[in-house]
Amino acid sequence: MNITKGKIKSAQKVVIYGPEGIGKSTFASQFPNPLFIDTEGSTKNLDVARMDKRMDKPTSWTMLKSQLEYIKSNPTVCKTVVIDTIDWAEQLCIDDICSKYGKKGIEDFGYGNGYVYEKEEFGRFLNSLEDLIDRGINVVLTAHAQLRKFSQPDEIGEYDRWELKLGKKTASQISPLVKEWADMVLFANYKTIAVASDKDGKKYKAQGGGRVMYTLHHPCWDAKNRHGLPEEMEFDYSGISHIFNNNTVSNHTAPVTPTQPEPNASTVPAPIPIQPEPPVTEPVAQPKPLYEPNIPDDIPKALADLMRANGVDESEIRQAVFTQGHYPYETPIKNYDPRFVQGCLVGAWDKVFQVVSNNRDLPFE
Repeated sequence: MNITKGKIKSAQKVVIYGPEGIGKSTFASQFPNPLFIDTEGSTKNLDVARMDKRMDKPTSWTMLKSQLEYIKSNPTVCKTVVIDTIDWAEQLCIDDICSKYGKKGIEDFGYGNGYVYEKEEFGRFLNSLEDLIDRGINVVLTAHAQLRKFSQPDEIGEYDRWELKLGKKTASQISPLVKEWADMVLFANYKTIAVASDKDGKKYKAQGGGRVMYTLHHPCWDAKNRHGLPEEMEFDYSGISHIFNNNTVSNHTAPVTPTQPEPNASTVPAPIPIQPEPPVTEPVAQPKPLYEPNIPDDIPKALADLMRANGVDESEIRQAVFTQGHYPYETPIKNYDPRFVQGCLVGAWDKVFQVVSNNRDLPFE
């Protein structure tokens, strides 16, 4: 076994959270070559790269995972993936679970089983993001913050505490997963500089309000870092840019060829110079050619987005559904049961697309 010593260069897993409007998306846009997956459609006014300009945001959990799979298969398209925001992505996860089990809401499972299913699914999702880290791609998750009353078991009284906004009942399960997964958790907020008082000493007005970010744990918020950052910093990317200049590895690392010891020049004749071959450059993976399949306007958006992204016609969906014995081929998709569309077509899109592909391979009669 080999024992190594020293720091290991690696892509970073970062969580940035704070109140709405503080500039989380703008901050994330300054990471190296970012590609945004905009789950809430809030980056329309930012000049950033997105998965598909025709789609405002992923409309299903399946669509979100498909976008990540594309990046894994084409790791040269970006150096940072930004999921903006993770709390909106969580809602896609909940909707997907409810559709699969035919539930109207996560509470319908009873005895907290729905939250257990969500924790398992979200854990698998975070594990899948490690594949991007292994390919040298940073992953940034932005999130909103919520203020909650908190009391220590060994103390008297309560105080306000900022936490990740991942649902009141799921925070105790999903929020720890996200914080443990991350290398850095940065909390951004407006700092109150001073509180003015009247002549009687009664506080009445807060002054100041500069933007700051906190990098270490505090009783009033969650934060952490592994790079020796100051506890409080100006909310500016330049304060952490050195981490990504030093730690981010390239998407493709060339293999190291061991060097051979040089022979004795007095005993070995000089070799005949050989013209080196031109270096082989790996072509940058390009997206599939743009193709507009036939997708009527009355098809649900979540299904339509998946069809458009994979070039699937409306007739191919009807053929796949007919092949599996669910509806006659002549039945329009708009007449399908919405639970069937969301749970069986959107929720199990990989299987649906496999049936479509198999039907395409059948010989024409």
